[in-house]
Amino acid sequence: MDKKRVAIVGVTGSVGQEFVLSLNNHPWFQVTQIAASERSAGKKYLEAIRDPNSGIISWEVDGQIPEYIKEMTVKNISELDLTQLDLVFSAVESKAARDIETQIAAELPVISTSSAYRYEEDVPILIPGINDEQSELLEIQKKNRNWKGWVAPLPNCTTTGLAITLKPLYEKYGAKKVMMTSMQAISGAGRAPGVSAMNITDNIIPFIAKEEEKVRIETRKILGKLINGKIQDANIKVSCTCTRVPVIDGHTESVFVETEKEINSQSAKQVYDDANNESTVVGLPSSPEKYYAFHEDPTRPQPRMERSVGDGMTTTIGRVEKEELFDHGLKYVLFSHNKKMGSAKGAVLLAEMLYKKGKI
Repeated sequence: MDKKRVAIVGVTGSVGQEFVLSLNNHPWFQVTQIAASERSAGKKYLEAIRDPNSGIISWEVDGQIPEYIKEMTVKNISELDLTQLDLVFSAVESKAARDIETQIAAELPVISTSSAYRYEEDVPILIPGINDEQSELLEIQKKNRNWKGWVAPLPNCTTTGLAITLKPLYEKYGAKKVMMTSMQAISGAGRAPGVSAMNITDNIIPFIAKEEEKVRIETRKILGKLINGKIQDANIKVSCTCTRVPVIDGHTESVFVETEKEINSQSAKQVYDDANNESTVVGLPSSPEKYYAFHEDPTRPQPRMERSVGDGMTTTIGRVEKEELFDHGLKYVLFSHNKKMGSAKGAVLLAEMLYKKGKI
């Protein structure tokens, strides 16, 4: 089949680099244009990420720089030829993303890692395999805004693992309340102040600005239902404490869930086994063999051991026990890769799901 022509906007940043890696030799999508800030525009990609003074190449992700990208010329965003594209992946910071994504979506579909559009009424926050049915809202979004395209943002990377693990419990056991404490990787902060080497070494930072609010709002929206053209949020109360820990990649979360029905570790295991078998993303190019990995070993999950499972696309669950604090409840620990499933590769998987549905 002819591959869909895609562009990566924000291609020189760490998330943009994850897109470069995730789209290397992709069977359905071909990167034909790349864009970044004026500082990088006009340069070959390799030169755009090379420090002119030291000569150091700022490649921030695993593996080698793919050959296909090295000699591509970075464009200014305004120079993108949208008539020669089918889809744009946006890896732009939220402040700039709003204007950029608005301009592009008027002509083309945009899949974004930013929060710029997440909280709009006609914008679904999609996790492929979890709330695929909400993708129908994209058609309403197009009509509402008189766009030819749409914007489909990913959730916050901390929300991703929580929503993925809650979905089967919510559907079958009626999760009512959730308490979560996150232990988030340094890479989730990018180059943000407050997580310099001096601050994070031998330390835990017990506050991440706006993170807890994002998790509360997004979890309810993702687990909600599309009714009469609007998402009705899930009736679930979410409380969380988000912290930064000295781990390079991968978010670990300790979760307590109160359910409407009686549940234990074995019934939870069955729920996740069933969810693996029924997953809607099975067979997509970026999908892992197993969407969920369930461990009975009480020492799992561990970031160093789990981050390579399913090439970072599998969500790992362990320490699953009945929680005595509630009449019906469960506690567990999850691991989710913030730079893979929670970011660029998750966005590519979302593109695959939407392509399969005929949205691209």
